[in-house]
Amino acid sequence: MPMKLYAHPFSSYCQKVLIALYEHKTPFELRLLAPGDEQAAAEHAALWPLKRMPLLLDEGRTVVEASIIVEYIDLHHPGSFRLLPDDPRAALDVRMMDRFFDNYIMTPMQKLVFDSIRAAESRDPQGVAEARQLLDTAYRWLDGAMAEREWAAGGAFSLADCAAGPALFYADWAHPIGEAFPNVRAYRRRLLARPSFARAIDEARPYRSFFPLGAPDRD
Repeated sequence: MPMKLYAHPFSSYCQKVLIALYEHKTPFELRLLAPGDEQAAAEHAALWPLKRMPLLLDEGRTVVEASIIVEYIDLHHPGSFRLLPDDPRAALDVRMMDRFFDNYIMTPMQKLVFDSIRAAESRDPQGVAEARQLLDTAYRWLDGAMAEREWAAGGAFSLADCAAGPALFYADWAHPIGEAFPNVRAYRRRLLARPSFARAIDEARPYRSFFPLGAPDRD
């Protein structure tokens, strides 16, 4: 019986898991968490009362949190290469970059998005300014880190790149990656060209009107 993934294709953290599944060519059933599908929503809530996605169900085992799900797939449903290296020191580098993209790219990007959908009187201009400053600092650091790298943790595509793809994809929509960061821009283009991420982007394309800040006419 194939695994079930409770997710939505436009969600950045769900895309992180989808990239890993596509890299490993792992069969799975998508249980789409979308308005109107009360059955999928009820199943999801019963499995994980916090109701956060993505969630993976594999032979009765519930796995939550995108990074953990990717590691689980890598261990139990591996493909032709590992998304997390066997060498412990190399694995630490991958995990560090994974946390970098989640904490310093994805989190401030989401601050900009969530603030935009608040009522005007509830908005947080100081928090938005701080999020933009953090993104600029993260872009600057990443630009230096990627100067001599093809992928986030070196020469091999990894968990860190599964995190980087959706993080940089949406961050550039919310707070554009300027010409001052050519290595980040080039890395983002490599991610867009990766078949696994290109597939995830195409599957999310019908939902672009959902992006509160407005999806640009590119990518």
